[in-house]
Amino acid sequence: MATVTKFTADEQRHLDEQTTLPRMMSIPLAGLGLAVNGYLASQPDAWSGTTLWLMLGCVAFTTAMMFCWTSALHEAAHQTLFRSRALSIWTGRLLGTLMWTPYTAYREVHIRHHAYLNTPRDWELWPYSDPNASLGFRRLFVWFDVLCGLAAGPIIYGRIYFHRNSPIKSAEVRRLIRNEYWGIAAVWGAIWAYTTLSQQWPQHLFVVILPMYLAALMQTFRKFTEHLGMASFDPLLGTRTVLPRKWLLRLSSFLNFDIFIHGPHHRHPRLTHGKLESKLDEYRTANPETAYPAYERYWQAMLAMAPSMFLNPGCGVNAGAPAEDAAWASDVDNFVADGATLEEQG
Repeated sequence: MATVTKFTADEQRHLDEQTTLPRMMSIPLAGLGLAVNGYLASQPDAWSGTTLWLMLGCVAFTTAMMFCWTSALHEAAHQTLFRSRALSIWTGRLLGTLMWTPYTAYREVHIRHHAYLNTPRDWELWPYSDPNASLGFRRLFVWFDVLCGLAAGPIIYGRIYFHRNSPIKSAEVRRLIRNEYWGIAAVWGAIWAYTTLSQQWPQHLFVVILPMYLAALMQTFRKFTEHLGMASFDPLLGTRTVLPRKWLLRLSSFLNFDIFIHGPHHRHPRLTHGKLESKLDEYRTANPETAYPAYERYWQAMLAMAPSMFLNPGCGVNAGAPAEDAAWASDVDNFVADGATLEEQG
């Protein structure tokens, strides 16, 4: 069982030195957006004139902040959100509940995403990394992923618990996931019971579900931009990195814990977010002949991804990698210091 990330003394020192709270402003700001829009939706003139435009503005703002929640959940899964592991875990459980995804299931999937990037054992990139998934199925699923991301995310992360070939053998880990599912059902059951009794479904769908849907859509495109069409199993070459240069991208990257600097994060999953770009600089200096897939504009990375999304939604073997290179022997159940060492063991 590996419910707690193990850090070296040096990694723990970097974790202790980082300041996280400013990057977490998306959580209270999304709550503020929901509260303001809830108030506006309760007004008699809610669906007309200036109030409607204010409500749409609140939806856009709340969507942007909820999109950042996915990165906060990601940091919580790595347990680099706070110095306290317990605080990271419980924040992750809160965020996972709000996103219909058990924290522990997300963590178990994400550990294997780092350990087995772009291989058939990468549960997070299913079905795109699965050579048994036909091209036709992947072409259909990619649009389900885009248009129904609010449901696709929980399905993808939930597979590791419900699948008959689940790698999770620990009864304790399975118990945690089961209890988190019960927590999600209880919280959202209470929300929807109140919504039904108070006859506020139109307001709920507009104020809460619509920004959740749009944030999931944005998260899906982020996932695709980082991974779709990448054949390499090398963490630095098998992901796309976006380096924030313009102020808006810098702000978004800040609120998303610099997750856009994705290659170094995959290579060093226990490295704190503030050190990712400098780590890429180290690799570029050491390997000047290597063209790492790093972009300074997000649209450039999305443009590089687009042909794969429409023609061949795949990663690893499904993107052209040799099948024999995808069978790694390591059985990993926690984040490692350097993802490249796993590839060497395969």
